[in-house]
Amino acid sequence: MSGTYLSGGARLSFSDTGSGLLVVLLHPTPLDREYWHPLTKELAGIRAIVPDLRGHGYSELGATLQAGGFARVPNAPVLTMEQLAADTLALLDHLRIPSAVFGGCSIGGYVLLALWRKAPHRMRGMIFVCSKPQPDAEASLVRRAETIARARTEGVRALFDGMARNNVAPSTRRERPEVVGEVRAQMTLTPEAVVAVQAGLAARPDSVPTVATIRVPVLAISGAEDANVTAADMEAFRAAPGGCEFHVVQSAGHFAAYEQPKKVAAIIAPWLRQFEAQWLSQPA
Repeated sequence: MSGTYLSGGARLSFSDTGSGLLVVLLHPTPLDREYWHPLTKELAGIRAIVPDLRGHGYSELGATLQAGGFARVPNAPVLTMEQLAADTLALLDHLRIPSAVFGGCSIGGYVLLALWRKAPHRMRGMIFVCSKPQPDAEASLVRRAETIARARTEGVRALFDGMARNNVAPSTRRERPEVVGEVRAQMTLTPEAVVAVQAGLAARPDSVPTVATIRVPVLAISGAEDANVTAADMEAFRAAPGGCEFHVVQSAGHFAAYEQPKKVAAIIAPWLRQFEAQWLSQPA
C-alpha cells in the first residue's frame, strides 16, 4: 500500500507493506524509498513502513524551510534532521503507530539520532547502515558548499551521475555495473532540494553524546568499501548503553543495503528476533 500524509506544510509519501514486526526504514539521499525494496523482499515477518523523505521521491520539499543554518552558504534553505524527525513522527501518528524498530541509511541514520532526542519512547531498536554520529569534518563542509554551488549553477544531472558512481562499491561496479544505473534512477531531487539537504547535513549536530544515551538495542552495519562513512566512524555506536551489534559487509559501498540485500538481510533478520515477543505482547 502507498499513501500520503501532511507534515509541516508538505505532502509526504510512504509505502506500508507486509505484516508482522513494525520496522520503519529511512533511505539515504539523494535516493528514494525504493532503496529499501531489495532488502524488504529478503525479510519475512515484518511490516515495513518506508517513507520518501521530504524533498525526495514523491514527497514535497515544502515552502517553510529557513536559511542561515549553514554558515558557509548563509542564504541556503536548511532541511534539518529535526524537521525530518518531526516528519517521521507525523507519519507514525498518521498510521497510529505508538512505537517501532527503526532503520536508517546515511541521512536516514542521522534522522534516527534526532528522533531519539525527540521521542525515545517510540523507538524499540535502531539499525544504522552506513551512517555515523559524528558531525561533518572540515573537508566535508567544503564539499557540501561546493555541491550547493554546483546544484545552483549547473543543475543536478552531472552531480547525480557522479554520486551514483562514487557511492557504489568498486567491486559492485565491476561485478554488477547495472546497480549504478539503478541507483541513479532514484535520484530525482530538484536543485532546490539538493541545496536544502546539503545545508541540513552540514548543519547537523554532533550526535556522539546522543549515542551515550541510547538505551535500546543498536545494530550498526558498515560497507567495507564505503568511502564516506568508514567502519572506524561507526565504531562509535558501540558506546550505546543498550548494546551494539556491529558488522562490516564485504563488497558493499555507501548504499550497502541496496548493493548487498541478501547479506544485510542475513544480519538484520536474526537481530530482529529479540523484538518478536515484545511485538506480540504490545499491539502496534
